[in-house]
Amino acid sequence: MATSPAPAGACDDRKSVYLASCPCREMLDLLANKWSALALGALEDGPQRFGALRARLQGVSPKVLTQTLRRLEEHGLVHREVFPEVPPRVEYSLTDLGADACVPLAHLRSWVEQNIDRFP
Repeated sequence: MATSPAPAGACDDRKSVYLASCPCREMLDLLANKWSALALGALEDGPQRFGALRARLQGVSPKVLTQTLRRLEEHGLVHREVFPEVPPRVEYSLTDLGADACVPLAHLRSWVEQNIDRFP
């Protein structure tokens, strides 16, 4: 018996965030991380240097921001460009995948800001 194809964007049985073995969980963990979501949002304004990102993301330590940017880069969401200058200049920017991830994250950030007074 033939089955109908899954709707576009739907996960098959091997790609369900509810399965412990699903690789989607690692990506969900990355994107649901506060600093990841905020770093991606800050990069929506265009390429930024580390110091500018750190200033924008008040409260993040240099160590945590470095770890966050590395993870985002490893997963193809952020591009790190080193310019051959003295001293070297490094800029971070969104990849196409990172820009796509920003769409739902922007909605979540907006929802939180609009509804923060409703929480006990």
